[in-house]
Amino acid sequence: MPRITRLLPPILIAGLAGAVIALIATSGGSTRTVTVVQPAKGATVPSALPTSLTSTHGMTINQIFRQDGPGVVDIVVTANVNTGGFFGGTQQTQGEGAGVVYNKSGDILTDEHVVAGATSVTVTFEDGYKVGAKVVGSDPSTDVAVIHVNAPASQLHPIPLADSSTAQVGDPVVAIGSPFSFPETVTSGIVSAVGRSITAPNQFEITGAIQTDAAINPGNSGGPLLDANGHVLGLADQIDTNNTTPSGEGSSSGVGFAIPANMVAHIANEIIAGRPVRHSYVGVSLNAESTGGAQIQSVAPSSPASGAGLQRGDLITAINGKAISSTQQFIETVDTYPPGQTVTLTVKRGGSTLHIRLKLGTRPSSPPTGG
Repeated sequence: MPRITRLLPPILIAGLAGAVIALIATSGGSTRTVTVVQPAKGATVPSALPTSLTSTHGMTINQIFRQDGPGVVDIVVTANVNTGGFFGGTQQTQGEGAGVVYNKSGDILTDEHVVAGATSVTVTFEDGYKVGAKVVGSDPSTDVAVIHVNAPASQLHPIPLADSSTAQVGDPVVAIGSPFSFPETVTSGIVSAVGRSITAPNQFEITGAIQTDAAINPGNSGGPLLDANGHVLGLADQIDTNNTTPSGEGSSSGVGFAIPANMVAHIANEIIAGRPVRHSYVGVSLNAESTGGAQIQSVAPSSPASGAGLQRGDLITAINGKAISSTQQFIETVDTYPPGQTVTLTVKRGGSTLHIRLKLGTRPSSPPTGG
């Protein structure tokens, strides 16, 4: 059975007796095996046609690496992990991931699970320049984080973000990261699928993920998945695998997932601007396989859905008149509205069609039991 693993390999700090410590999501990462919107200001948006269908084939892998390698960094995070047990306690661990230089101000994009619970963060650039970093902010609902370094402008080589909504199956991609502690490792493949759903560190759903067969492994987390123009199509996040290393870490089986660049840019811009990242909340669990709408499986107590009178079995077919054909489309559409806004849901219940007004709440830190 395939396992889901986030891509942050734990490295036990020297002198800690060599015990195997699995990082948890709140303290620097996870070794759970799927072993794993706007473009940024100034970003160059490629043609709406996928690279595979244009008259040129984009850049070579070597050209992409020479152009973008200086904008990819290695990130080592020290964190205190709760060891549990009757008396509790913590143990210090290190985890390693990657990141993408976002701007000349020193902001760097990475995954939230790479820096979660960090007590210290060290960034190493392609040329070996090393500097401490601070976590500016993160969002466990999308697994996006921003860290900041005070580094000379000559060290900062921002990589433009692509318009990830134009990604199509078959488009060539290149990944750069630090798999198994080998920084600046380059792999390549194609976009295998778009519009996938993966699980965020806080157990909510991340929609619109990009699937790829490019080899990504623990240590690739937060590193870029690049299109044929060398622009960031997404951040490597998770892999689905049946393979494990002798230490129990998941390894690539050719099914990897990246957080789409449009989502990354939106969240990063909020964090950098100092605004809290908030997601709208309805308070329902949905049937992932429903068609013709989003079918409710359960309603969380004391949620906006409960207050509005939504029921198990209801099929939501539109939001404010916009047709909803699937569970993923419902989640994506809800997230375009701010918390506090009132929306009208078109709902099929039995043989009737209802129009239910619902005031969106703010997503809690984790999904409540029962919704």
